[in-house]
Parts: sequence; structure tokens; C-alpha cells
Amino acid sequence: MEYRQIEPKPLCGAIGAEVCGVDLTQANSEVWAEIHALFRDRKALFFPGQALDPKSLAMVSENFGEIGEYPFAEGFPEEPRVFSIVKEPEETKNFGEGWHSDTTYTDCPPMATVLYSVETPPRGGDTMFANMELAYDSLSDGLKKSLAGLRAVHSAAVRKGGGRAAGNSYQSVKLVNQDKMNLEATHPLVRTHPVTGRKALYVDALHTSHIEGWTEAESAPLLEYLYTCQQRPEFTGRYRWETGVFAIWDNCAAQHMAINDYHGYRREMYRLPIAGGRPV
Repeated sequence: MEYRQIEPKPLCGAIGAEVCGVDLTQANSEVWAEIHALFRDRKALFFPGQALDPKSLAMVSENFGEIGEYPFAEGFPEEPRVFSIVKEPEETKNFGEGWHSDTTYTDCPPMATVLYSVETPPRGGDTMFANMELAYDSLSDGLKKSLAGLRAVHSAAVRKGGGRAAGNSYQSVKLVNQDKMNLEATHPLVRTHPVTGRKALYVDALHTSHIEGWTEAESAPLLEYLYTCQQRPEFTGRYRWETGVFAIWDNCAAQHMAINDYHGYRREMYRLPIAGGRPV
């Protein structure tokens, strides 16, 4: 597509683009049309130079769809749909570590996730993204046929030491509903994008428990192979944050991982989900 209203800069070959010089609070319909087209193509977008509070962040985010709910965090009093992710200098656990799609343990996971950088460390704290459509495309026809019809169970509980610990291990994040960590949902291993119709792998090492009808031991070899495919370097990209970046990624076709390499520095992000439907 030829862009006339925006000037996107691809993050890398596989995923992501940065768009500079756009004030999202003032963007007109023509600008938004190009942003939506770019989002479908690149799956993760970054807009530096934004000045947003929780209310204006929600207002801008509504251009991508209805705002959903995150079940385990307390929102701001003035805008409950937005919550803060904070890691203080003395903390060692970060929020979002490990490759995953967001809240796949719910029946209708978010279509997309919005993140806005409020305070960033002088170094470290990057986020990595991976294109799950490319990961699926890389599989053999035989494996694609074998995956068709398989479904996986996703759980909010701890798995492989990478999930949530009992209580609030993210000390500065205002978590709620810690008694509901037994949330589970079952989704296809391969999902079809609700807008583009493209197929993507839909399992992750943080939330996927096992394949429906299989034991965890039986599921592990296949799932581990798929995780390896998802994390191949040529399918990934890395974004280095600065203060004032509005970011959104496609939760149907991308995974992400927050890199925990900034001990001793403070990092604060605002986050909200864009509501999605049941994966098919």
C-alpha cells in the first residue's frame, strides 16, 4: 500500500513499524484509515512523541475498537479500563516476561493490546515481538494438516515457573482477583484472523497447558517444537522504548516478550486491551 498521510518505518523484516510525526489525539479519518491498513500489515505499531494520560490514552485507543477488561489488575480511578505496569528499582520480577499472547486463558482474548510508555530506563527494558502468521507459514503441509482441528487448553496458573506466583510477585502492580487464577479456556492451535483471514499459530510457552484430549506429557514434544518455530529470530523484532510512545500489537497474530534487563531502574507503562471475539 502507498501511504500518503503517514510515513511508516518498518521495525524489521518480519513485524512492526514506527510512525513519527503523528499526534494521535488530532488524527483525522484519512490518517486513521492508513494506520489501520498498516496495522493489518505490520501487526505492531509504535508512535513516539505522544502526550497521554489514562483518559486520553483510552480515547485514542477506541479508534482501534471497544476497550476490554484485564481480569487481574486495578485500573485508574479516573479511567478504570487503563492500568499501570510498574517495576521499581529494587524489584527483580517484571510483568510480561516470557513469550506469550495476552490473556489466552479467557474465552474471548483481546484482539489487540495497547501499551504507553510513561517512564523508561536509560538502557534495557525493550520488548520483543514475533509474527505468528510467518511461524505458521514455515510449517510443512503435513504438520499443518496434523494441527488442523487440534485445540489447546490455556491456563492463568503458573506453568514452568514462568507464570504468576501465588500472591503479587509484581510488587508495584495493583493486582486483583488473585483467587481466580484458575481461569482456563480452550482455543484452536491454529487460529484464523478475524479481519485478514490469515492463519497463525495460537499457543505459547507461558499460558498453554496441553492439547485438548492429550496428557501434558503427550502434548509437550509437539508444543515445544511449535514454540521453537514461533521464536525463530527471522520472525521476531525488538523495540527500544522511550518516554511517550503509544504502541499497539495484534494479539491474534503476534506474540511479545518484555525483556527483564534493567534492574536498578524504574519503568512504568500504561496498558489496556482492545476487546476481541472467540478464536476460530
